[in-house]
Amino acid sequence: MRDDTPYRLLADVVLMLHFSFVAFVVGGLVLTIAGNFRAWKWVNGLWFRLAHLIAIAVVVAQAWLGAACPLTSFEMWLRANARAATYGGSFIEHWLQRLLYYDAPTWVFTLGYTLFGLLVAATWWRFPPTTRHGRRPKDA
Repeated sequence: MRDDTPYRLLADVVLMLHFSFVAFVVGGLVLTIAGNFRAWKWVNGLWFRLAHLIAIAVVVAQAWLGAACPLTSFEMWLRANARAATYGGSFIEHWLQRLLYYDAPTWVFTLGYTLFGLLVAATWWRFPPTTRHGRRPKDA
């Protein structure tokens, strides 16, 4: 008899990683905007802002290219190898999937990701990132 527990556990880890990525993308924008209004200097750190911009750029590019999210694909592969339903199972899996996955036409997601990406780009213009020394990259 084959023990499928490692696949199920890895699938849950991938799902948590996926949720963390989404939280970083969404939360990063909220923190950037709120942090600038509250004068939190760290929210304009170049590395934080660059990581955030790259993260949403990858999501938007995948949507426009019609590519499946590699985290979703990997999680579903793990669940299939665990002989588990692709949706359902553990507590973590159940709740994170309810938060992450919605049933809507593809164009809705592409439009949403694109608009969110444009909002992230707009924050670069409105609240430019700074270097470690507190200067804007143009001034460095």
